[in-house]
Amino acid sequence: MLLSASLGVICSSIVLPFYSLGALVVPITEEFGWSRAEFQLALLFSTGTGVITAPAVGWLLERVGARTMAISGLIGLSIALALTSLLNGQLWLLYASYTAMAFLGAGTIPVTWTRAVTSLFFEQRGLALGIMLSGTGICAILIPQFTVWMIENFGWRSAYLGLAALPLLVAGPAVFLFFRPGEDVEADPDVSEANETGFTFREATQGYRFWVLLASIFLVYIAMSGMVPNLIPALTDQGIAPQRAATAISVFGIAVIAGRLIVGYLVDKVWAPGVAAVAIGLPVIGSLILAGAPEFFIACVAAAMLGFAAGAELDLMSFLAAKYFGLKHYPQIYAVLYSALALASGIAPMLFARVFDITGSYEIGFIVGAGFFAVGAGMILLMGRYPTQRPSR
Repeated sequence: MLLSASLGVICSSIVLPFYSLGALVVPITEEFGWSRAEFQLALLFSTGTGVITAPAVGWLLERVGARTMAISGLIGLSIALALTSLLNGQLWLLYASYTAMAFLGAGTIPVTWTRAVTSLFFEQRGLALGIMLSGTGICAILIPQFTVWMIENFGWRSAYLGLAALPLLVAGPAVFLFFRPGEDVEADPDVSEANETGFTFREATQGYRFWVLLASIFLVYIAMSGMVPNLIPALTDQGIAPQRAATAISVFGIAVIAGRLIVGYLVDKVWAPGVAAVAIGLPVIGSLILAGAPEFFIACVAAAMLGFAAGAELDLMSFLAAKYFGLKHYPQIYAVLYSALALASGIAPMLFARVFDITGSYEIGFIVGAGFFAVGAGMILLMGRYPTQRPSR
């Protein structure tokens, strides 16, 4: 099930459009005469629409189940990606296509996959989440390279069609055959009991920890989501070849996987917020390096620092939501936390691109991002001790 869920994450509506966008910026904006900010605003209509879709998915998961949501979402995302290949120069069609990715692919967002894993794993939940969510790192390694290759050989329209094939042909069969959450829960009384305890959404939001976690997620993802889609354009502006720039994103992806697994292992052993603060602090250095227009190798080192933190944060959001608020109402609680991530991921690429359009440089964006990482790392330490008792409803 971890394998099928990881493939589902790779081909999800938050990951696939996000990691392919950087490779598509230059060819599409040059063909249609759009600014980079106008094009990257598309992520607000895909990832950012998660603010609307995530709570609905959390509600539906408790009624129709994760398997149904996952399969329908993969099919819907493929349809939406294919429609994007029909762009004709009208911005509203671009935004409509990316909105379709969010709505038709809503069942593929992380709440679907993490709910399945948190309901089955207890003592090694952090490691299980790390393994499953490593799909984002694999996507970061492969998708930029795949997208650049498709563009250079067949054009950007075919690149969208190639991306559209992935949810159906790569994730679809594995999810259909192996993603069956809940079938083994009743066989383990301890896990079944754990799934029936936890705070309600209202109880969770009445405590400060929920808002600390949400604010930290928002700040970190403003910085992360602003930098990553703009990393390829930033490096190519320095004269680095597009394929080499895509390699920097691949290094980022390798570091995401390392962050997922290392942090996932550590949070099962030691205090998770402390691990998070260290991991999220690394991109402060990486962001400042990127602000100085480094050479290719140094840029890859900075990308690795960003990637390790990206690997930590999403894993930790799932782990901390389950650890501090319990599992009974996990889909609703996680979905709202995810909404903060989705909003940040949706607006940040456009904001960073807008800074470039005004100043002709990404330097200011990288410096501001370093500050956001520093504040986000400090805030997570305010989570305090793990709760010893959870209300049961």
